[in-house]
Amino acid sequence: MSIFQIRQKTSGAILWTGSAEDERTALDAMAREAGYADSSALPDSVRAAGFEAARLDLIF
Repeated sequence: MSIFQIRQKTSGAILWTGSAEDERTALDAMAREAGYADSSALPDSVRAAGFEAARLDLIF
């Protein structure tokens, strides 16, 4: 698993950070934590702003 950060494209606001297999599962995890079944269930007004999913490369 990798660590992903989901941002809203228009504002740059960080919406979610956590572990996921890929960008799609990261978006779904973000939506579930917000109370939705998955990212396709998010309201159109939220999805219209767009999302950026970035894999964070953390080096210790």
